[in-house]
Amino acid sequence: MEDVLTEMPPPSRFSIEDLNNFTPPSPPLPSPFLLFSSLNKPLRSSLLIIALSSPSLSVLNHVATKTLIGTLILPDIPLSGNSIEPSLRDKSCNIYTLNDADKSVILVSVQYSVSAERSHAVAKLLISEQIIPEKVLILDSVQSRNFRGKLSPDETFAFKLETSTERKGHSDGSSSSPLLKGLEYFPSGSMVDGLAAALLSRCQMRNIKGTLCVSWPEFGGSGLPMVKSILKEILPSLELGMNSDGEDEYFKLGQINDNPFDSELYT
Repeated sequence: MEDVLTEMPPPSRFSIEDLNNFTPPSPPLPSPFLLFSSLNKPLRSSLLIIALSSPSLSVLNHVATKTLIGTLILPDIPLSGNSIEPSLRDKSCNIYTLNDADKSVILVSVQYSVSAERSHAVAKLLISEQIIPEKVLILDSVQSRNFRGKLSPDETFAFKLETSTERKGHSDGSSSSPLLKGLEYFPSGSMVDGLAAALLSRCQMRNIKGTLCVSWPEFGGSGLPMVKSILKEILPSLELGMNSDGEDEYFKLGQINDNPFDSELYT
C-alpha cells in the first residue's frame, strides 16, 4: 500500500501559464507627475540640460546661480530619507532655472534610476507641453555593457548622438552651429539605453534639436573636468562653486545610478 505522506504527488494537470491565469494582475503603478512651486504658463527655454551621469550631477549640484522651481515625482521612488534642502544624497529629480543673462536655461538633475517601463513616461514629462525647450542636452555615461570596444578606467573621453533636426541644422550650410563642438559621434555598433535613449527619442519625435553626450568613466572624479569644460563651452558665464579636485559628498557616498535597466535602444 502506498504511503500518501511520503509518495511524490502526481504532476499537476495545469501548466505554469494556466496557473498564472488564476493570479489577479498587479495593480497599475501611479503615473509620474510634475510639481512646481508656481507655474501659470508653460516653461519655455532656449536650452534644457538633463543630467543623468554622476559627473554631470556633481557639476550641476555646484551651479551657484540656479533656482529650484519644481520636481518630478516618480511614485516608485520613496521620498523617505530625503533632506529638506536639495542634496546629492537624495533620490530626487529636481528642476531648476539658471540665471543666465544670455539664455533662458532649465536644469534637471535626475538622481535616481528609472526602469525601462517608466523611462518613456518620465521623458514625456520632461519634454512636454509644460516644459518646451528649443534645444535639449542630455548628459549620461557610456555603459560598458553597451559599448563596442575596450574601456579602460584610466581613459577619459566623450561622444555625442544627435537628432536629425540638430544634425541638419549645422550640416546644410545654415548659421546654426552644433551644440557640442569637437566631439566625435558615438561609435557604430555601440548602443545607448534607458532614460537617455527615451529622452533623445522624445526629441526626435517632436522635431527638437537634441544632443546626447555620453562620457567615460561612468563613476569617479576623473570625468568631472571634462563635463565641466563641456558645460562651460556652452554656457561661458556659468558659475561653479567646485573645489580644485571636484571631490564632494556624492563620490564619498558612491554612485547613485547603480541599478542598470534594459530599455529600448538608440543607436
